[in-house]
Amino acid sequence: MRRETIAEHLDRYDETQGLLPGELETFGEQYRNQGYLTRDQLYEIAYLSSTRSAYHVESNLEERCREVTRNVRTVDGDFSKVRLMTGLSGFQAPTTSCVLTALDPERHAVVDTRVWATLERFDYLEGRKESFDAADYVAMIDPIREIATETGYTPAEVGYALFAYDAVHREGTLH
Repeated sequence: MRRETIAEHLDRYDETQGLLPGELETFGEQYRNQGYLTRDQLYEIAYLSSTRSAYHVESNLEERCREVTRNVRTVDGDFSKVRLMTGLSGFQAPTTSCVLTALDPERHAVVDTRVWATLERFDYLEGRKESFDAADYVAMIDPIREIATETGYTPAEVGYALFAYDAVHREGTLH
């Protein structure tokens, strides 16, 4: 994927219904400073990602939210990080990708159906996907990091550009 394609669609990201990167960055600063995220902070991140399912986050114990997000910082491996986070109610791989991206935008990207579709369109992945698990996150983040390395953008920026690409070029409905 060419640098110009990423640049153009990163500029167009603001035209989409995607979450606001600046808000995610604020949570990332809090996460790095505190060493964990609270249930309220996780709810807000989940709400940015998926307003319909964010309420599930409220069923998590406060201490469990802090414990899991503290541990995510120390665990090696993308698969393990995602599996750990998805142990909390309200967190599937796409919402978890928001937490990981907030923590480390130099290594992670927000992913969802649109990102998968763009990666598939450019032959990085095969088949359509509407739901994602930890293995799917790994399948997406590897080519996202490859594109980031080739283009000089961060994985987070590449993810936003891939989302915008699908929003601009998709014909028909999302699901």
